[in-house]
Amino acid sequence: MAGIYTTLRHSPLSSTQSFASRLLFLLTVLPLTLAALAFVLQWRGGLTDPTTRWSPDTNKFPGMGSSPPTNLAHSSTSDCAELLGRSSSPSFPYYRDWKFDYESDLKPKICITTSTSAGLEQILPWIFYHKVIGVTTFFLFVEGKAASPTVSKILESIPGVKVIYRTKELEEQQAKSRIWNETWLSSFFYKPCNYELFVKQSLNMEMAIVMARDAGMDWIIHLDTDELLHPAGAREYSLRQLLLEVPGNVDMVIFPNYESSVEREDIKEPFSEGGEGTKELLEDYGRTDGEGGGLEWVWEHANLKHIEGTCCVSMFKKNYDHLPKETYFGMYKESTRGNPNYFLTYGNGKSAARIQDHLRPNGAHRWHNYMKTPNEIKLEEAAVLHYTYTKFSDLTSRRDRCGCKPTKEDVKRCFMLDFDRAAFIIASTATEEEMLSWYREHIVWTDKALNMKLSRKGILTRIYAPMAIVQGLRESGVFSSVIASAQTALSKDKFLSSVESTNSSVTIGSKALSSRKIGGGRESQATARKVLETMDTASHAAAIPPLSPPGMDDLHMEA
Repeated sequence: MAGIYTTLRHSPLSSTQSFASRLLFLLTVLPLTLAALAFVLQWRGGLTDPTTRWSPDTNKFPGMGSSPPTNLAHSSTSDCAELLGRSSSPSFPYYRDWKFDYESDLKPKICITTSTSAGLEQILPWIFYHKVIGVTTFFLFVEGKAASPTVSKILESIPGVKVIYRTKELEEQQAKSRIWNETWLSSFFYKPCNYELFVKQSLNMEMAIVMARDAGMDWIIHLDTDELLHPAGAREYSLRQLLLEVPGNVDMVIFPNYESSVEREDIKEPFSEGGEGTKELLEDYGRTDGEGGGLEWVWEHANLKHIEGTCCVSMFKKNYDHLPKETYFGMYKESTRGNPNYFLTYGNGKSAARIQDHLRPNGAHRWHNYMKTPNEIKLEEAAVLHYTYTKFSDLTSRRDRCGCKPTKEDVKRCFMLDFDRAAFIIASTATEEEMLSWYREHIVWTDKALNMKLSRKGILTRIYAPMAIVQGLRESGVFSSVIASAQTALSKDKFLSSVESTNSSVTIGSKALSSRKIGGGRESQATARKVLETMDTASHAAAIPPLSPPGMDDLHMEA
C-alpha cells in the first residue's frame, strides 16, 4: 500500500514535467519546420526572392540590371570604376534589341520634348538613358550642330524620335500660334540669348503638346539635353512606374532639380565614366577635311576606338525642397562658396504634365491649363539632375552663343541668372589661365573636408545610377549600333541628295510643319517679330522663368 501511495503521490509532478518537455520540444521544432518550408517553397519558385527580381532571364522593362557595368576605362578614376562593379556580365541583358522598340507595351506612355543644338556625344546618351527608364517618344526641335545632315540623320533613325527643324515655315507657323499672341509670355520678347531661347522653348512646347496628343501620349516633360530624370522613390528605377503611381486627379508632377558638383576640371563626358574616346569618335562624325567624315568612317572606327574616360560626375547638391529648412539655411554660406546663389543656375525644377484638353506651356519649367489651375504635386525623392557647367568648355560655349557686351548692365539683357552673367563676363574678358582659375574656384569642388561636411548634413549626395546606365549602354554597343543602323538605312549619296529636298513633314493640327534643314548660320527672327494684338489673358498665369533657389534674404523676409 505504501508503494502504491507513493506512486500516486508523485504522479502530478511527473505529468507537469512531461507537459513542459513536450511544449519545449514543440517550440523548438516549429521554427525549424517553418524555416525548412520557406526554404523549400523558395527553392521551388513558390516565393519571389528580391535578390533575383531583376534576373537576366526576366525580360522586364524597365529596371536595373542584375550586374553593374564593367569599367573599361583605364584612367585615374578607379574609385568611380569600383563603384560601377567588376562583373563582366552584360549590363542590360533584357535589352536584346538596341532599338528599344517597346512602345506598345508601356503604360503610361511618356514623351520628352527638348530644344537643342548639341552634338551626338550629348544627345545619344541622353535619349537612350531616358529610354531605359521608360520614355517612349522624343520630340527634338533642333538647330546648329543637332540640325546638321550627319547628326540629324542618326537622330531620325532612332525609333520614337521625331526631329523638327527650325525653318522659316516653322517660324511662320509659330507666329500664328496662340501663345505668341498672348501677354503671359510677352515680357520675354525683344531680348537676346537666354530670353530668346526661353521663348523658342515655350513655342516648341506648345507644338509638342499637339504632337504628343496625336501620338497617344499620357505624359509630356520638357527637358534640356544636360538634364537627366532620376526616378527615385518608385518601386523600381523607372519613370514609368513613378508616374503610374500618381493619383488620377493630379495634372502636373514637379521634379525638384539637383545640381551637379564636379570634383575636377578636366571632365569630358559628364553622363558617364567612358568619355574622351567616345566624344572624339562622335565629333569626328561628319568631318570633311579628308581625315574622316561620314557614316562609313564612323562605323569603320566605332569598334576600334579605345574608350578612355576622364572622370565621372556622381556628386549632386540637393534642392531646397528636399532638405530641412534649418539645414539649408544653416549651411547656406558653406554651400554657396562665394557664388551669388545656392545653385549656380536655376532652382525651381522641371515638371511633367498629364496630356489633356486646354494644356499649354508656362515657360520651360512648368505647364498650365487655359480652363483651370492644374492640380500639382511635388515629388519627395525623385529629381531632375542638372549637369551644369560640368566642362570647362561650357564657359566659352555660352560666350560664343551671345553677342552681348561683357558689362554688368548689358549682361542683364541676355541672362536671367546671376551666375550666368558672371560666367559670361569672365569668359569674355579673361585669359585662358584666368578662366581656368576662376572655374576651379567657383565650380570645382576640390575641398574634400567641406564635401564630407556637406555630405554628412545631407546637402551633397552621391547618385551613381545614371552613370552606370550610360556606361552600360556604351559597353553594350548601343551607340555604335545606332550609327550602323543609320548607315544601312540610307546610302550616303542618297542621303546627301535628299537633304536638298523637303524631308518628311510633321502635321500640327490641320497644318503641315515643314521638316527641312535650316540654312547654316541664319539666326532666328522669332523674337524680332512685331507682337500682334493681344487678347485679355489677365486670368492666365505668367510664364515661370528659371528661378534661383531661396537665399538668405528670403529667410529674413520670412522672419
